[in-house]
Amino acid sequence: MRRISKTAKLKLLRTMVRIRRFEEKIVSVYGVQDMKTPVHLSIGQEAVAAGVCVNLEPEDYVFSTHRNHGHLLAKGAAMAPLVAELYGRASGCSKGKGGSMHMLDTAVCCMGTSAIVGGVIPLAAGAALASLMRRENRISVSFFGDGASEEGLFHEALNFAALKKLPVIFVCENNGYATNSPLRARQPQPDIAAHARGYGLAGVTIDGNDVLAVCAAAASAIAGARAGMGPTLLECKTYRWKGHVGPDCDYLKGCRPREELDAWIKRCPVESFKRFLLHGGIIAAPAIDAMIREIDAEISEAWAEGLTDKMPVPGDLYKDVY
Repeated sequence: MRRISKTAKLKLLRTMVRIRRFEEKIVSVYGVQDMKTPVHLSIGQEAVAAGVCVNLEPEDYVFSTHRNHGHLLAKGAAMAPLVAELYGRASGCSKGKGGSMHMLDTAVCCMGTSAIVGGVIPLAAGAALASLMRRENRISVSFFGDGASEEGLFHEALNFAALKKLPVIFVCENNGYATNSPLRARQPQPDIAAHARGYGLAGVTIDGNDVLAVCAAAASAIAGARAGMGPTLLECKTYRWKGHVGPDCDYLKGCRPREELDAWIKRCPVESFKRFLLHGGIIAAPAIDAMIREIDAEISEAWAEGLTDKMPVPGDLYKDVY
C-alpha cells in the first residue's frame, strides 16, 4: 500500500464527517415534510466516496447515481445548491427540477446523475473516450451499486472500455442489496470484481469501510488509467445503514436482520478512522471536536442559504429542454 500523507488522511476524515453530518441533517429534518424529494442516503458508505475522490484532479469527471450526495461533496460540490435542490428551489444545483436523485455540479466536473440503475456507467465510458480522443489527461469515474452489475449496460461498458483502453474507473459500491434483495439471492458469484477477468481488465475487491484501502486502490487504478493502461473495476464491499430510500432503516420493515445492521455499525468507517488517527497521534480529540463544530456550522449556513431562494415558476419547466 502506498504511503498516504498526514494531510491526505486529515482530508479523508473531514470528507467522511462532512458527508455523514450532511446526511444526518437530512434525516433530522425529513419528517417535517418540507423536503418533497425522495432521498437515498449513503450513511455507512462514506469511505468509498472519500477514498476515491481524494485522488482525483479538479478536471476529472465523476458520474454518480441516485445515491449521490457523498460523491458530490467528496468531489468538492458547493453545499448550499445541494440543499436548495433538496427543497426544489430555483437556485438548486439542478434548478429545482431534479431533486435528490438528479444532482450535478459541472464546476467540479460532477456530471448529471441518474436514477436509472447502471445508467451512468456508459456515460462515464463515453466521457473517457472523448478525453482519449482529445488527448486530455483526465479520467472518468463511475460509481454504481451491486444491482447495476446485473444490467447489460455494465457488461457492455466494461467490454468497450477494455477494448479501447479508456481512462475510466468503475467503482462498485457493493452494499449487498439491490433495493431489498440480497446479493446472495441474485448472483452465484459474490465477488463482482471477478467480472473484470472476462473482459481482460483489472478487478480489485476492497474493504469499502477501510478508507485507506480504498484510497490506495483508487490511487493505483487512477495512475494506471492516466498512464494509458486502461480501466479498472474496483469493488468496495460496504453497507448502507438506512433503507433503500428514505430516512428509516430497512430492518424496521423486516427487509434485513437487525443483527446484520448492528454488526456493520460496529465497523463504522468514520469512527474506525477516527480511532486510527487518534491512536496514531495524527489528530487529537479536541481537534476532531472542533472539526465537527466547523462542519455543523457549514451545514447550518448551507441550509439557511439554500432555503432563501424562491421556488421555480411554471415557465421554468420549458427551460433547458432539448
